[in-house]
Amino acid sequence: MIGWLLYYFLIEYRVNSLIAIVAASLVIGVISHIFAKKFKTPIIIFSVSGIIPLVPGGLAYDAMRHFVVNDYNTAIQLAAQAFLFSGAIGFGLILAEVFNQFLGKTHLANRVK
Repeated sequence: MIGWLLYYFLIEYRVNSLIAIVAASLVIGVISHIFAKKFKTPIIIFSVSGIIPLVPGGLAYDAMRHFVVNDYNTAIQLAAQAFLFSGAIGFGLILAEVFNQFLGKTHLANRVK
């Protein structure tokens, strides 16, 4: 819910859709790492349930619908947008993983000293 709310508020404040999706999926990824450690469960349990509201299913549906009615220009634009949004979700989750790895190594390095 926190990821979707962040996305919603960023869109309301006229932030670019790709940046809003990356920020929301980054927050979802970080929260997923925290909850996975707290509850000793796999990260995917939390990240998938958080990412589902951000998936551009409506755009993909509209793209396919325009392909079926032979409106290829609109279909390609919508499909490209759906692919960009899907990539932004993946990029945000990867950033969360990098952030987690960085914090883990710095925390571990501080403990060794």
